[in-house]
Amino acid sequence: MLFSMRRLLPSLLATVFISSGVVAAQGPIQAPVATRAVAKRVPQWSIVTVQVPSHVPQLRVRVNPQVGNDADLFLRKDAPPTLAQYDAASRTPGTSAEEVVVNGEDLSTGTWYMGVLSSPDTTWGLAWDLDVVPAEVEGMGATVYDGGTSFRVWAPNATGVAVASSFNGWSQGLAQLADEGNGHWSLDYRDLPAGERYRFVLDTPSGLLWKNDPRARQLESSVGAGIVIDPDSYAWQTQGYTSPAWNDLVIYEMHVGTFFDAAGGAPGDFASVASRLDYLVDLGVSAIQAMPIWEFAGDFSWGYNGAYPFSVESVYGGVDQFKFLVDEAHARGIAVFLDVIYNHWGPSDMDIWQFDGWNQNGWGGIYFYNDARAFTPWGDTKPDYGRGEVRQFIRDNVLSWLTESRVDGLRWDGTSVMRKGALGDDPSAWSLMQWINDEINATQPWKMQIAEDMFDAPNDWITKDTGAGGAGFDGQWDALFVHPVRAACTELDDDYRNMWAVRDAIAHRYNGDAFERVIYTESHDEVANGRSRLAEEIWPGNADSYWSKKRSTLGAAIALTAPGVPMLFQGQEFLEDGYFQDTDPLDWTKLTTHAGIHAMYRDMIRLRRNLDGVSQGLKGQNLNVSHVNDWDKVIAFHRWDQGGPGDDVIVLTNFRNQARTNYRIGLPRPGTWKVRFNSDWDGYDASFSNHPSTDVQTDAIAWDGMAQSASLSFGPYTTLILSQ
Repeated sequence: MLFSMRRLLPSLLATVFISSGVVAAQGPIQAPVATRAVAKRVPQWSIVTVQVPSHVPQLRVRVNPQVGNDADLFLRKDAPPTLAQYDAASRTPGTSAEEVVVNGEDLSTGTWYMGVLSSPDTTWGLAWDLDVVPAEVEGMGATVYDGGTSFRVWAPNATGVAVASSFNGWSQGLAQLADEGNGHWSLDYRDLPAGERYRFVLDTPSGLLWKNDPRARQLESSVGAGIVIDPDSYAWQTQGYTSPAWNDLVIYEMHVGTFFDAAGGAPGDFASVASRLDYLVDLGVSAIQAMPIWEFAGDFSWGYNGAYPFSVESVYGGVDQFKFLVDEAHARGIAVFLDVIYNHWGPSDMDIWQFDGWNQNGWGGIYFYNDARAFTPWGDTKPDYGRGEVRQFIRDNVLSWLTESRVDGLRWDGTSVMRKGALGDDPSAWSLMQWINDEINATQPWKMQIAEDMFDAPNDWITKDTGAGGAGFDGQWDALFVHPVRAACTELDDDYRNMWAVRDAIAHRYNGDAFERVIYTESHDEVANGRSRLAEEIWPGNADSYWSKKRSTLGAAIALTAPGVPMLFQGQEFLEDGYFQDTDPLDWTKLTTHAGIHAMYRDMIRLRRNLDGVSQGLKGQNLNVSHVNDWDKVIAFHRWDQGGPGDDVIVLTNFRNQARTNYRIGLPRPGTWKVRFNSDWDGYDASFSNHPSTDVQTDAIAWDGMAQSASLSFGPYTTLILSQ
């Protein structure tokens, strides 16, 4: 008796890589041969082998009946099957039509033995296919699972997609992804571990495109390959961390590359920041806010040219080093906020630009607006907020930082650029922000979402609840604070300082909530782009002058005592000079040179956070700007939470270079008021006058709308903080 066997070579049919084989047989076969005579006519095993590569997700084997109805199919990995030992089988009595499909966890890489047990009167054909089928593992990008890595990518205009990796020799057509029929392509790739490098290869009408995964969690560099990352592999050491209450936040904005680094060489990294966390604990801040850390072009950058939103900048140390920084910060009670950019991406080293080859009129393709709506001040790369897949991309990115990296809050850069553009208001951007903020509030409401929305300020709608039509952010940078306060500090002539503008800056709030605003005198925007550090602007070239020290700390005192969430910019606390540059590290020698100024900031932060139990009012909602003297340039205001000793706080600030004695202000309660802070103390700087400011006893003299008052003494350009 004769039979023949024919093997089909691997072929690329449309977008599916199929390796298959066919055997026609009557009676038993033991191994694939061209022809073979079989003398025995008793039931026996017929065995054929097939090699299953790691990139093939499914093996489908069929016995096709020709004559007779007595054939059974058995599959076994690495050894011929028997009636007692097999991995899969099809045994339908009375027929020789059998089929076995092995996939998912049941399929493994290597040699599979396909065995047919048949009677001598049965003639059958054996066929098998190595099928590409959509991934069973959920998730976009590269998802590590037990036994391999799943890949899924959105490329609706591609005609074929493969994954090329260091694991498969960078073959551009070997590991084909299956078309899911909805613009997505996917593949479960067995045995491919975390740490392997990879790219997608897209077959498109405009040619073959090698592209990095838009959702890669790590890249070699902005022009290097993606790296498969297991987000669950980092062993978190700090468990049960709780973010500070928003009224206990003092934010320290930093740039990873320049915070703690020596000039020359590579930028600073997450490890260098982590090495200075104890310093920040001593300073008293309760949160750090890192400028953007998405993978960006080059090594030196502010970070606002982020090209890969899911990937952590490689020069800073990558994703696990960032998690280490978060872990170490949490161990010290410090929250970690992250600056994120959804108003534009890139514009350079950005593989999502025309990702699958499609575009309209040369615009950015599937991830971007393809008309004038794409215009931004930083490039024509505004995301398409109206496209469901792009909205999901941004939503997933937000949640990845909050969950995988355990970040405690996000600062959204330039939300005004998102919601407004060349063609007017963009309701899609507004609804996107609402959707994401609603989801965070439903799952992680303690994680603060801060908007930078400086156009059309003030805009209460940014922090208004979504149910009322607002964007739903928890806080926003307050342009109505920083500009008038900096103006009052930088004005050369005391007579022209506007105390009413300072009063308005202190009193402003959004939707009646003191903590819906972030207030500051220095941020990355305010100390660059043609502007400088506040001390530098007060006297250019002489940032360590008496005037610069005095008036820059006046501004800081207002920021740290007015209602709101106060923020410092790195180095502000030791009088860093010049302007911010991503190639110019902080000069930490100034911590010694200006140790007293640093001590002043530390003392103010202790009072702001009520760490000594004498200033709870600075964490409260309540405010009464009770005293505004635009002639003498003196302001005093009352802060309180519930009121009473240790709660009621009076802040007095003198914006004139003139000491005062017997200066009467109103006080909310009778009794002794203690001076908790005097910025004129010469312990803060030897040039300060140390004008005597002593505790006072109230008089029953009505003043400033209060039944009690007292006469105070204070120095020039000085802030006093008093409580009972």
